[in-house]
Amino acid sequence: MALLLRPSPPPPHLRLLLRRLLSTAPAPSRLLTVPPPSARLPFRPRVVAAAVPGRNGVAVRAFMASTAASDAMQEKRVAGEYTAANVQVLEALDGVRKRPGMYIGSTGPRGLHHLVYEILDNAVDEAQAGYATEINVVLHDDNSVSVTDNGRGIPTDIHPQTKKSCVETVLTLMHAGGKFGGSTSSYSVAGGLHGVGLSVVNALSEALEVTVCRDGKEYRQHYSRGKPLTMLSSTTLPDESSSRQGSCIRFWPDKEIFTTTIEFDFSTISSRIRELAFLNPELTITLTKEEQDAQVQHNEYCYAGGLVEYVAWLNTDKKPLHDPIAFRKELDGIIVDVSLQWCSDSYSDTVLGYANSIRTIDGGTHIEGLKTSLTRTINNFAKKSKIMKDKDISLSGEHVREGMTCIISVKVPNPEFEGQTKTRLGNPEVRRIVEQSVQENLTEYLELHPDVLDSILSKSLNALKAALAAKRARELVRTKSVLKSSSLPGKLADCASSNPAECEIFIVEGDSAGGSAKQGRDRKFQAILPLRGKILNIERRDEAAMYKNEEIQNLILGLGLGVKGEDFKKEALRYHKIVILTDADVDGAHIRTLLLTFFFRYQRALFDEGCIYVGVPPLYKVERGKQVHYCYDEADLKDLVNTFPTNASYNTQRFKGLGEMMPLQLWETTMDPERRLLKQLTVEDAVEANVVFSSLMGARVEYRKELIQKAASIVNLDHLDI
Repeated sequence: MALLLRPSPPPPHLRLLLRRLLSTAPAPSRLLTVPPPSARLPFRPRVVAAAVPGRNGVAVRAFMASTAASDAMQEKRVAGEYTAANVQVLEALDGVRKRPGMYIGSTGPRGLHHLVYEILDNAVDEAQAGYATEINVVLHDDNSVSVTDNGRGIPTDIHPQTKKSCVETVLTLMHAGGKFGGSTSSYSVAGGLHGVGLSVVNALSEALEVTVCRDGKEYRQHYSRGKPLTMLSSTTLPDESSSRQGSCIRFWPDKEIFTTTIEFDFSTISSRIRELAFLNPELTITLTKEEQDAQVQHNEYCYAGGLVEYVAWLNTDKKPLHDPIAFRKELDGIIVDVSLQWCSDSYSDTVLGYANSIRTIDGGTHIEGLKTSLTRTINNFAKKSKIMKDKDISLSGEHVREGMTCIISVKVPNPEFEGQTKTRLGNPEVRRIVEQSVQENLTEYLELHPDVLDSILSKSLNALKAALAAKRARELVRTKSVLKSSSLPGKLADCASSNPAECEIFIVEGDSAGGSAKQGRDRKFQAILPLRGKILNIERRDEAAMYKNEEIQNLILGLGLGVKGEDFKKEALRYHKIVILTDADVDGAHIRTLLLTFFFRYQRALFDEGCIYVGVPPLYKVERGKQVHYCYDEADLKDLVNTFPTNASYNTQRFKGLGEMMPLQLWETTMDPERRLLKQLTVEDAVEANVVFSSLMGARVEYRKELIQKAASIVNLDHLDI
């Protein structure tokens, strides 16, 4: 007779739980599993599995929460109720302070400089309207900035709607300004459109002072974080200054808003001012930086030649095929200014677009119209020319624009920008006018200058031949799958992870450094690609030579860069962090520059996505007893030595190259994410970067020589690796 074992009844609290579950079930259910008391953890939601009959008679798995979980969910619902009491209404400029990135892009250095550009653009609008001829920008030594113009000055009378002075209205209210168009607008063309620029700067400033001169009086008012501290006061100007007019805005950025040290970069602001001076030939802009116990920096910008001078400046270190071509057209209130020039020693194009003096870095309808009309016009001439023997060949836009530098500036009464940062123009009517302007004027010029036409066609035809010669290499790059180990470079030591977001690759100089890096790395997420010597300088070579170069092919395949000219896809990258790691000497600096030139010309979007880094290895190893210290520069070494006693004994070693470092040393100082020093490289100003790469890596030696001579006075000879 078999012995029947009956389980002991469950404890009282469990019986209560089962009763509540079974009584509240929506349909008859059968309990499948009950976790034993020993398996339960306090305060953890428990799940009971039950089978509920389905429509076809097959049991369906269902899950019902326990009492503790139900109570927790109920409390969460109560705490997460969404009623009118949860809706916040931010008054005046509080919304700007709450979400500053929406208005200035970021709270880092880029957003900080955007404050200056907002005030500067307002002053330029006065110049475009024909009322201002001078703008003075001063970077004060207390980290404040002042922008002064000699325009009409902000109106000071009482606004009929707000019942406040017009100065206070535009400084404290969003969407208050004189640039909305219509019969009441004071500007036919303006970069400021939304009436928020000045008020945003006011909201994000710890302090702001506004000074207005007009009608023989000087008006002043002080603000803090968007709120007025004083009333608008006025004083009568002396007789000799009674005709003075204009506005001056001086502001101190708020340390509570910006995440980085508040420091304005002279060269960054200088680049923007230079652009504005080129685009507005009748305007003079000065930039001054005050520094305590240092020489004051002062530059004046005035370019009477306008866009022609702009193109000539961009092509300073190149060999132009002809003088800059320039033309202007005005139609339906829209003004189109274009200047362009081809160069024989350049293998990439530079097309910069502006709308109402604002750089449209993401393009727009004016850029699209320019490229379309340019390609169509050159192809029309090519079909009639004797240079093109095969009339069936059609030049693509990429071939036509190779070696071309072009500036297009449009003035639009009612521009349609994307967002407050205005990076793209969307007006469809602008495209039609630009296409018509380029076709008419370029056709007329080339018909009158057949020699220029022949040189442009020869340049475009050579670009086509180079593209055809490189087709086989390009197809090889396109068809090889970066996911197959057979297609990866032989020297690449890949990482185990297949998630590009957590993977990083170190591009190192030579096999010795590569060997140390391979042994010292974390194989889970770090890959190593050693380079054999110096890579090809693609600034001086065409596309065919680039694709035939073995080291360039290794970079393209190993990183998953795809083919030049195609749309960048970050998801196709094999590593989202690309680290250039070279020796701290002249050769290392040269290799680093060659790599940066390749990345900038081949796939500039890598900089925009924040994928390019430079690793900083230590220069010195200091041993004192059993303690080891690493110093990254002379200043670090001096600070460390100053901490030692006067009679301390220590040994200093200067690393000549990464190959001298043991794998463990390389990991601890340069590769360990917790302790290493990496510098992320971004392109703040594409125009300035383009000029620098052309000057440093181009074929014109005399301009590099001039650059070295100018910089010789600021070089510390002790830092030279001689």
